[in-house]
Amino acid sequence: MGWGKQETDAQNGGDLAMITKTVLEGVLILEPKRFGDQRGFFSEVYNKARLREEGLDIDFVQDNHSFSADQGVVRGLHFQSPPHAQAKLVRVARGRVLDVAVDIRKSSPTYGRHVAVELSAENWRQLLVPAGFLHGFCTLEPNCELLYKVTDYYSPECDAGVFWADRDLGIDWGLAPDAAILSDKDKALPRFADFDSPFE
Repeated sequence: MGWGKQETDAQNGGDLAMITKTVLEGVLILEPKRFGDQRGFFSEVYNKARLREEGLDIDFVQDNHSFSADQGVVRGLHFQSPPHAQAKLVRVARGRVLDVAVDIRKSSPTYGRHVAVELSAENWRQLLVPAGFLHGFCTLEPNCELLYKVTDYYSPECDAGVFWADRDLGIDWGLAPDAAILSDKDKALPRFADFDSPFE
């Protein structure tokens, strides 16, 4: 039981989890295996040594747990700037969300582009979002619980973001802007055109 690339998984009869690349370099979809019987299931959702074998040597230092009671809750788009930039490993333990990562690395050929992945308790996917990306999610049903590991501690002075429904980003959230349930902080985030990324 452990982790492995998609092609390795196929060769081993499906015993290993799949790691799938996205169109954004460094953003990965991880699919841990679940082993179930009449009692329920077991899943190894994180294994540092296995990920290191796949070239993902990431040191997570904090675990966060987010609960959203209503459908249509949007949290994001957030990031932490250097020196406290964070990579995130995101998964859903209950419900369904649309999870979004936006490339804000100035030198990247995909600067300003995004990926949107449905994460749910049913599909058991995880999204690895490196430092240098905006991150946010929208709940697709009530009572969603999101769990995510981060590589640096929360730093209020480095906490920033971009408005979630900015047209320049072209993200299809499947939600009208006036239907989103937002915090006052997220409502006031700057537009992408006014944003100067700290990630070179």
